[in-house]
Amino acid sequence: MHAAPGARQTLRRKALDVWTFAVFTTVSTFSSCGYMPTNENMIVFKRDVPLQLLLAPQALVGNTLFPPLLAACVWAAAAATGREDLAEVARKGREATGYYHLLPARWCWMLAGTVVGFIAVQAALVCAMEWGGALQGLSAGEKVSNALFLAVNSRHTGEATLDLSTLAPAVLVLFVLMMYLPPYTTWFPFEENSTTRDHSTERQGIRFLKSTVLSQLSYLTVFVIAICITERRKLKEDPLNFNVLSIIVEVVSTYGNVGFSMGYSCSRQINPDQLCTDRSTGFVGRWSNSGKLILIIVMFFGRLKKFSMKGGKAWKLS
Repeated sequence: MHAAPGARQTLRRKALDVWTFAVFTTVSTFSSCGYMPTNENMIVFKRDVPLQLLLAPQALVGNTLFPPLLAACVWAAAAATGREDLAEVARKGREATGYYHLLPARWCWMLAGTVVGFIAVQAALVCAMEWGGALQGLSAGEKVSNALFLAVNSRHTGEATLDLSTLAPAVLVLFVLMMYLPPYTTWFPFEENSTTRDHSTERQGIRFLKSTVLSQLSYLTVFVIAICITERRKLKEDPLNFNVLSIIVEVVSTYGNVGFSMGYSCSRQINPDQLCTDRSTGFVGRWSNSGKLILIIVMFFGRLKKFSMKGGKAWKLS
């Protein structure tokens, strides 16, 4: 807490003991509980960048990056003692010990890269969608810090510095996906039990190409996020007609070549448009051209779904 003077001032205003808050928050963050001894979760600390930078690594090593940290400790012990059996344990992970959280060295590297990639995508989307919205009033550094803090906490810890109800639907859909994924989700385009290297360039290229194919559910999530971005103005101005559920129904209906639609009703407009007339057309008829183009892609994707049935095998959900 000495590194976060702003947080100390906030705690004094709330008459909270600094050390009690420090111990409670540290344990809660590391164990992915998300409990905070304040009524506002972390919103009251949205300007306290040092506190966010202190808690974010704890949230990572207590959850998604626990296996790499554990493996690093085993490697350090092996280097310090010179024991080959410890080095072998670090290389093989759970295969040698049966301990679930101790992953093989290569898997740890890929897990760390996957976590960094997820955080970067989330933080970039938050900054892009909320720079002049939910992040308004903060300095550039504070905006980036809050975006990173939210991205880290979307994987189970749940400490939020912003009011989630004010975030763009596209951001919320991405957060829902991140909350759904198990903590050790990893992009691992290798054969787990392979002990020999395949020097065939053609075979390696084909394997890498196959590993980039996502699951069908992942593609649908990407389409929903993209449409939430193209229709973000209408989602804000006409929420009773334009909402995430209606968009999901339209996307899944198109993907399944069903044709169901939530439709559009002028009577549900928050700000009535006198020129609006109800027509027997689908909901997509009110979308922007960019949104309609994305839905056309979904149509083709749905028709050719048999070619993506085996996608997502390079992703390990554990």
